[in-house]
Amino acid sequence: MTEIDDTWLAAHPLPGLDTVCNKDSRGRVLVVGGAEFVPGALRLTGEAALRAGAGKLQLATVKTVAMALGVLIPEAAMIALPSDEKGEIAAEAAEVLREKLLRCDALILGPGMSIGERTDQLVADLLSAPDGSRTILLDAAALTSAQCLEGLIAAHHGHVILTPHHGEMAHLSGLEIEAVKADPEGVARDIAQRFNAIILLKGKESILAAPSGEIAIHRGGSVGLATGGSGDVLAGIIGGLAARGAAPLTAAGWGACIHGRTGAALSHEMATVGFLARELLPMIPRLIDGAILNKNVDQAH
Repeated sequence: MTEIDDTWLAAHPLPGLDTVCNKDSRGRVLVVGGAEFVPGALRLTGEAALRAGAGKLQLATVKTVAMALGVLIPEAAMIALPSDEKGEIAAEAAEVLREKLLRCDALILGPGMSIGERTDQLVADLLSAPDGSRTILLDAAALTSAQCLEGLIAAHHGHVILTPHHGEMAHLSGLEIEAVKADPEGVARDIAQRFNAIILLKGKESILAAPSGEIAIHRGGSVGLATGGSGDVLAGIIGGLAARGAAPLTAAGWGACIHGRTGAALSHEMATVGFLARELLPMIPRLIDGAILNKNVDQAH
């Protein structure tokens, strides 16, 4: 099986920056998620998207926490959404988001949201008009909603990325978690083809699968990444790279690799475990640049 390493990165290069002249050229990311009781998830995802090189960031969350989050991330534009009686994003938020969605290059949907019918409806509404002009990443609670949206996701023709861990993949596939663990490559390939989407099955060894049948594995994870908020950072890296113009498969593969390298670096510099998800963020630009430099050195030889 193909390894996601420097050779893979060289074969799937990120778009160059030679023609970038302003922040619009580097793409706009829209992150939708959060709730009154988990307002910080979007901070991790949004900052990771900017650290990965996206030019503009919009964060959409419940009105009661939007202002505080905006102060925490002054680089982001805030979108205040209606909430329900539990402090979650209400289904009618889709009306607020439709126009914003048309002007973004990458949508990240799900961080900090809870499973429920209103989430199912919101995800379905935001996926309801496929046009192929943006990459859509479904993470966390949005993955649970995806189980019943196979046809709608497939209609996006490979522009949707799903990032489940083994438990979420069991829900998506209808299999027991033991079956997913027994054959992660086969399950990831099957779901990629069924949903016509890019799958990044997260774990100690992460599996990347495309609808074409292409499959690769990333073995560079670390136990320290098994911490709250780490997945939110990964989603942001992928979304930021997609906004820059990377194809969904490329963005997901680079995201897995860079995320793994941030964990490995902190494990070496700090401790095997105990570092925080937010401490991954400042390392992202350096590691992306380092991977690009390695690729260029390899090509020169």
